[in-house]
Amino acid sequence: MIQKTKYIWMDGKLVKWDDAKVHVLTHSLHYGVSVFEGIRSYQTQDGRSAVFRLDRHIERFFDSAHVMMMEYPFSEKDIQNAIMNVLRENRLKAGYIRPISFIGYGDMGLYVEHNPVHIAVAAWPWGAYLGEDGLESGIRIKISSFVRYNVNAAMSKAKISGHYVNSILAKRESKLGGYDETILLDEDGYVAEGSGENVFIVRNGVLKTPPLTSILPGITRETIIQLAREGGIPVEEVRFTRDELYIADGAFLTGTAAEITPIREVDDRRIGSGKPEPITRHLQKKFFDIVKGKDRKHRSWLFYYKV
Repeated sequence: MIQKTKYIWMDGKLVKWDDAKVHVLTHSLHYGVSVFEGIRSYQTQDGRSAVFRLDRHIERFFDSAHVMMMEYPFSEKDIQNAIMNVLRENRLKAGYIRPISFIGYGDMGLYVEHNPVHIAVAAWPWGAYLGEDGLESGIRIKISSFVRYNVNAAMSKAKISGHYVNSILAKRESKLGGYDETILLDEDGYVAEGSGENVFIVRNGVLKTPPLTSILPGITRETIIQLAREGGIPVEEVRFTRDELYIADGAFLTGTAAEITPIREVDDRRIGSGKPEPITRHLQKKFFDIVKGKDRKHRSWLFYYKV
């Protein structure tokens, strides 16, 4: 269960957590047209707190709204300030942040012109999404029987709530089968992404990840690609099959919630040695050094705030 905090920001003001409510006939509740972000803040090594890559997350939040033709009544700076305010007022030194925008109460039906567009920002403490042991030792994955949406069936560059029905079906299937997470293939049978993460494999010293053709442009994905290239690790954004995943030397998932989570097994097949290999470990360490404020080179990725 979510660990409740004190306040949620709604449409320009802070309200108490239990008072952050919407009408049962809110349009997005019925039709799934809402967009959101997942963002993390971390407590750094010097005791301060910082949001990781806040500017990129807010940029994507606005891109998602643009794709869905939702006009925000607030600017990017307004939402950045709202996030910082929520973190400060809830005295969160580290946490998960959820901005969401949705079409509100008014007309019903698939096409509405005059319903208001609302924005809310909540934040709460949240540990490792796939477990601390998953971060250390890796997780077990199942390839889903569900296929990821194709590019003309859904808007893959927008983080849209309704799209996640596909992910929920796939995740439920894997969890009921005793696995930790799932990977969905695209309509042509190539690896696409996890239920809420991007996928990387390591083979013969090369880091591979599916291209952005039909997947969400993950901000952690973008981060890992940059860090790999800075470290001289070859990176290829290419399609690959499930059996190439099976025979990889290593594999991992990336995402704001998942962070950098190694994969030790896919469809009951051990990946590499069954333990995170050196490139995975190196990139995972680089990532956590950055979010913990240990890496001076990438300090611009941290947005500090006081609690």
